[in-house]
Amino acid sequence: MNVIRALAILIIAPLTALPASAQTYPAKPLKLIVSTSAGGVTDLAARILGAHITARTGQAVVIDNRAGASGNIAMDAVAKAPADGYTLGVANTGNIAINPYLMRHMPYDPLTELVPVGPIGTVPLFLVMNSNVPATTLAEFIAHAKAQPEKVSYASAGVGTTPDLAAHDFNRRAGLQLVFVPFRGTAPAVAAVLGGDVQVTFVSMGPHIEFVRQGKLRILGAATRQRAPYLPDVPTFAEQGFPGFETTTWFALFAPRGTPQEIVDQLNGYVRELAEDADAKKRLAANFVDPAVMTAAAFAELVKSDAAKWERIVREAGVKID
Repeated sequence: MNVIRALAILIIAPLTALPASAQTYPAKPLKLIVSTSAGGVTDLAARILGAHITARTGQAVVIDNRAGASGNIAMDAVAKAPADGYTLGVANTGNIAINPYLMRHMPYDPLTELVPVGPIGTVPLFLVMNSNVPATTLAEFIAHAKAQPEKVSYASAGVGTTPDLAAHDFNRRAGLQLVFVPFRGTAPAVAAVLGGDVQVTFVSMGPHIEFVRQGKLRILGAATRQRAPYLPDVPTFAEQGFPGFETTTWFALFAPRGTPQEIVDQLNGYVRELAEDADAKKRLAANFVDPAVMTAAAFAELVKSDAAKWERIVREAGVKID
């Protein structure tokens, strides 16, 4: 009898040792503040995660899009929210790891006032070119651009964006003198390349793969560690003489500083489950978003290393915005 009682105590003890917040969380609806307007990949990632959390917990998840100031409006609101796990943020690489070095004035510090919870997915960048340019490979394009210094142009999808800074880094590493032509977003930048007004730009593949299939755009390289499974014939930059040239945007969940660790870990578990959720995987794959599975600690290290990388790139590009 004493043995049975002892075993019961051993089983129950870990449960009763958990903080009350972990036992009852979430006990009410959650809010996900998103750093972009509705319709983009960051918003898509938030909605996929929200639907999964609702399915797992039965609690509603409210999506609150607060676009503006390169994500600062949204993430500042998250940083100043109660650290109870009920107001969270979904942001991308630029909002967290680039803004501190790009912006002259920051209302908060995303690297110290937000807790990295976990990445929902990642999207790599590809260098694409108007198919009428007389080049078929990255090496041929570089030779073509060097033969015409300051005459070959690059469509920039917004000063200080990930594609813009990736292009500055590539320009420097390849020894080119591309003319940067700024546009307000990816869509007009790609339109300029399709029209032949500008020769190249960096893009994520989701919205643009049909232009590649139609032969209107040619992909010169993938800024990935390995070849993308959906574009197995496209070589990486490393394969073409640019080792370490990798530019991937992550879309991830963040919490206010001070959020209890047990809640952060519980939320991280929901994020990691997306990689095994059939509906989530289907929706992510349809938008060429690769699932990412990382613990909260591992993701925090990635954020830290990415911030160091982008600090260097921003400094070398000499780009600053108010």
